[in-house]
Amino acid sequence: MFDALFWDNDGVLMETEHLYYRANAAALADVGVELTLDDFRRISLRRGESVLALAGGDGTELRRRRDEIYFRLLGEEARVISGVRDTLEQLHGRFAMAIVTSCRREHFVQMHRESGLLDYFDFILTREDYAVSKPDPEPYRTACIRAGIHPARCLAIEDSERGVVSAARAGLCVAAIPGELNRGGDFSAARWLLQEIGELPALLGPG
Repeated sequence: MFDALFWDNDGVLMETEHLYYRANAAALADVGVELTLDDFRRISLRRGESVLALAGGDGTELRRRRDEIYFRLLGEEARVISGVRDTLEQLHGRFAMAIVTSCRREHFVQMHRESGLLDYFDFILTREDYAVSKPDPEPYRTACIRAGIHPARCLAIEDSERGVVSAARAGLCVAAIPGELNRGGDFSAARWLLQEIGELPALLGPG
C-alpha cells in the first residue's frame, strides 16, 4: 500500500503543543497581551502563523523571549505520546520512515534528548530544511524527493489541520490523529481520522 511513512512531530510523536502555547502566552503576557487557546488554535495550529504578531512590532525580542521559555519547558516537560514507541516498533523496518516537522532544529533536539525515538527514522526534516512551512506542500515534497519515493506511495501522519493540508497538497495520503488542541479542525483532506496512534498498524496490514 505504501513505501514510506512521514511523521509530524509535535502532537503526533511528542506531547509538546501545550508547551508551545504556554511559552507564547507567557511571552505575550510580558507585553500586556493575552493569548487565548482559541487564538492559538486559529493562528498557530490551523494557519501556521505566529501568534506573536498580536503584539505588533517586528517581534524580534519577543521571539527571543518565547524561544527561551519554550526551550526550558521542553527540557523539563516534553514527553513521548502514549502508544508511540510500541507503534514505531511494529512499523520499523516495514517502511521507510522520516519525521517532517515545522519545529526548529534547536527545539527538536532539546525535546528528543531522552525520547529514544530517533533511531526509528531514516531522516528528519526540521524547519531549516525547506523554505516555506506547512500548510504549504513544500515540506512533504522535500521529504518525497529526499526519500526518492513518489508522493502517492507515501502516508503522512498528522495531528493538525495545516499539516493535513500540507501533505494532501503534496499528493500524499494522510492519516489524521487530532489531539486535544486540534479537535474541531477541518480534516476532510485526510483519508483516515484516528482516535489514537495505536490504530495505525492495523490499517497498514500485517507485517
